[in-house]
Amino acid sequence: MRASSSQDNVKERTLHVLSEIFAGSSLDNVGVRLWDGTAWPDGRARAAVLSLKHSESLTRMFLRGTEVALAEAYLHGAFDIEGDMEAAFEIGDFLLAHLGNWKKKLKLAGLLVALPGYDGRSTIRWAVNQLLPQIRGKRHSPERDRRAVTFHYDVSNDFYRLWLDRRMVYSCAYFESPDDGLDAAQEHKLDYLCRKLRLRPGQRLLDVGCGWGALLIHAAKHFGVRAEGITLSEPQVSWARARIAETGLTNNVTIQLRDYREISAQGGEIYDATVSVGMAEHVGRARLPDYFHAVHHALKPGGIFLNQAIGESIVPRPDNRNGSFIEHYVFPDGDIPPLPIMLRAAESAGFEIRDVENLREHYALTLRQWLARLEAHHAEALSFVDETTYQIWRLYLAGAGHGFRRGRIAVYQTSLAKLGPAGQTNLPLTRNDWYR
Repeated sequence: MRASSSQDNVKERTLHVLSEIFAGSSLDNVGVRLWDGTAWPDGRARAAVLSLKHSESLTRMFLRGTEVALAEAYLHGAFDIEGDMEAAFEIGDFLLAHLGNWKKKLKLAGLLVALPGYDGRSTIRWAVNQLLPQIRGKRHSPERDRRAVTFHYDVSNDFYRLWLDRRMVYSCAYFESPDDGLDAAQEHKLDYLCRKLRLRPGQRLLDVGCGWGALLIHAAKHFGVRAEGITLSEPQVSWARARIAETGLTNNVTIQLRDYREISAQGGEIYDATVSVGMAEHVGRARLPDYFHAVHHALKPGGIFLNQAIGESIVPRPDNRNGSFIEHYVFPDGDIPPLPIMLRAAESAGFEIRDVENLREHYALTLRQWLARLEAHHAEALSFVDETTYQIWRLYLAGAGHGFRRGRIAVYQTSLAKLGPAGQTNLPLTRNDWYR
């Protein structure tokens, strides 16, 4: 009888803490289920359920009051998300926004500490248990950038293959309709990039941060260019070279393991067009002028550089002064500066801005398909990564998709021209050829 009374007391305290945490939230899409099966605030079916695994779950989730702590509680099994992973991020937004109020935070901390099983020392030890190895050295130095990039991209080619499209394109697709399949949408994107670059047979194209080489292969096969790519990931180079050989394009496509700062070593003004998709996010805003100068130096006068990169949007996001989950576990040293910073850096290198297109909705659709494909291959994914890595990527894809849908982040395709001696760009007067 006494044990049962104690358990009831734990449950009642937990329900009280939930009422304090979620005060002011309608909880239309997300509910909570306790370790004993109790549903809160009621038993109505919802898109997502936060399943608390034990009586210490709320302490693990909220005592530190940060985005990273909430994510770590999920990764360490304090709670699970059942149903629509993306819907749960609505609650995450609410929590992070409201826990920023220091008075509420102090009150909540007292309630959490009072929950049974709390041990300040064990909580501190648990909190610093990071999966991410130390990325040492000067921030955005060549060696540190190499370690940071390989941490993300060298997870496993086979793992990425499970949820990317058949070409292994790891960037925003281009949808003509929300119902498009991922393979078709990624092919549309590759074609769209090539048309924006106005590629012609015999030209030389450089892809900075070429990934698994899909754009290089597409440009050589369908537009007749000689395509060269650089990346810092050895597994990407190996996979891409095998694909190039399979398609019979070894005389037209090459990939090198090389840093963007080494472009100038190849000689100046040798490429007719340059492109970079999802690479600038790894550069760091302080290094953006160097990045654009390197590409500008390699491009022939009159040529075009098409830069696609994620950037912070104008919509405020919850406070993350303690760092973000993505920075800690997915993209160490990643930086997504607002568009004006990117454009100023491009102009400082001598580029003329010709066009900027925001494909935010397209990236939200892309991430939704990536997440669904990853979840559908959960069991198979565990042949290549452990459960924690799978859950990190699941959380990352769902959170990024939510960020794009809410307008907190966007993705910009920016067309930049290197003017010729007389100011020429060799560009047509209209964009009609982009949409033929």
